[in-house]
Amino acid sequence: MSLDGNFDVIVVGSGMSGGWAAKEFAEKGFKVLVVERGKDTKPGEDYLGEFKEPWDMEFRDRVDPNLVASDYATQHKCYAFRESTRNFFINDRENPYSHGEDAPFNWLRGDQVGGKSLMWARQSYRWSEMDFAANKADGHGNDWPIRYADIENWYSYVETFAGISGSAEGLPQLPDSVFQPPMDMTCVEKAAKERIEAAFPDRKFIIGRAAHLTKPTAEQMELGRSSCQFRSQCERGCSYGAYFSSVSATLPAAERTGNMTMLPRHLVERINYDPKSQRATGVRVIDRDTKQPKDLSAKVIFLCASTVATNQIMLNSTSDDHPTGFANSSGVLGKYIMDHHHRLGASGVMPGFDDKYEAGRRPNGTYVARYHNLDNRTDGEFLRGFGYQGSSMRPTWPEALGGKGFGTDLKQQLKQPGPWRLRLHAFGEQLPIETNTITLHPNKTDSYGIPQPHMDVRWSDNERKMRKAMKADAVAMLEAAGATNIETFENDPIPGHCIHEMGGVRMGRDPKTSVLNGFNQCHDVPNVFATDGSAFASIACQNPSLTFMALTARAADYAAGQMKEGKLV
Repeated sequence: MSLDGNFDVIVVGSGMSGGWAAKEFAEKGFKVLVVERGKDTKPGEDYLGEFKEPWDMEFRDRVDPNLVASDYATQHKCYAFRESTRNFFINDRENPYSHGEDAPFNWLRGDQVGGKSLMWARQSYRWSEMDFAANKADGHGNDWPIRYADIENWYSYVETFAGISGSAEGLPQLPDSVFQPPMDMTCVEKAAKERIEAAFPDRKFIIGRAAHLTKPTAEQMELGRSSCQFRSQCERGCSYGAYFSSVSATLPAAERTGNMTMLPRHLVERINYDPKSQRATGVRVIDRDTKQPKDLSAKVIFLCASTVATNQIMLNSTSDDHPTGFANSSGVLGKYIMDHHHRLGASGVMPGFDDKYEAGRRPNGTYVARYHNLDNRTDGEFLRGFGYQGSSMRPTWPEALGGKGFGTDLKQQLKQPGPWRLRLHAFGEQLPIETNTITLHPNKTDSYGIPQPHMDVRWSDNERKMRKAMKADAVAMLEAAGATNIETFENDPIPGHCIHEMGGVRMGRDPKTSVLNGFNQCHDVPNVFATDGSAFASIACQNPSLTFMALTARAADYAAGQMKEGKLV
């Protein structure tokens, strides 16, 4: 399809949200152009680290420290960054950003078709009625224009297509999904579940809800997807299509309609706007290879570029009608940026299971659902709440590397696994605060001449108070589980590091205090939508990707209806 053709929809970004937008519009018969700043990705062919053992790689799955220092100073901080995955991460030197001197921010990014959907941790949890009502209940942030009932059926819709494994628990604060069979717990986790729930009846210790196929449907197999192989190397890419990514699921579904055109290695500089019609006319893109700009036209624009990038595009899209940023009559564009605070918890030794060993490499862990401040009550010194992601394992031979011994003694040592350990890692909600912002740097640009995003995001007293409870409760649950030698851990919770950044283009009921309405549609310019994390008015404590998917599918359905009625032209 020629880029000079008449596209109905331009989708900016091809990851978690962009893939869904492309699929929904293409399946409804609209001509869709997906603009992706990263390189093209062919499943399997471009999964450069897949099936490789450490000894198959030059640096044994580590990255040359000199290369890290020069090109990946921020990206290497991601849990998934290794030699086998480096090709999925953006080059920091070529793509700079800035942050306040005393406000560090880790912007972790993909650089290919599929975006971060190729490297995500795949934890998939619905939000509850409590989460959508929280801002109104305690007065922090603006009221969400939707409630759980508005999105419940869309959760079911995207779960059925994506494939979510998990167990039904009937928890109002963590609604059940449309599940494929759950992965099994280890013997240690089963014992911990029984003991923790007996000691704390208000706490539920469950298997993680993960976007992995455990019993593929006919629809999923038609797309070439199959069951999870329990390799736990998911961030390298999965040729089996067993975990959900846009490359394995939504983009192939869009492509088979013949209605989608993919444009990789082009970044969006700005949204083009016509003051006469008061509509967007398309986007200006820059070819990353030639650095030449080009204007592309469409009737509707869906921004799915990721929270920071969508804010950057909108802030850079100024005009006489929008002098402070696109669709920013409210003045809140770029404000109320949030991320989950984490990097603390506890672990301990679980005695009594030394005759047991784990089978396979389960790409999933356990979860403890939120139990503080349910129904938006306040039962302590802080607002909102937190949950825990957990794991259990027996340390094996890598733990002995670099230690004492050689010869027969060392061989015997390597044969003996260490004791079972159980770990609880907390994830807490950050309140939406106006002074947590993304702006454009006044004089720094990237190599394409686009102003760099400048992040200024800080934790509040509420997060600091919450962290005390997060650590103390982890210790108490491990004690109840029968753990010994309990150790706590806490690292600096740098904003962005959780890779759950949200906000800046928030939804709301009032155009004077929000950028988007209840269908992710700009109040000021109705043919532009934002459906990635930028649209969020709060962040709950659950992983957000499942909600990205549901909101995108819902917004696309709404926009398609409006287009058919001629209301968005």
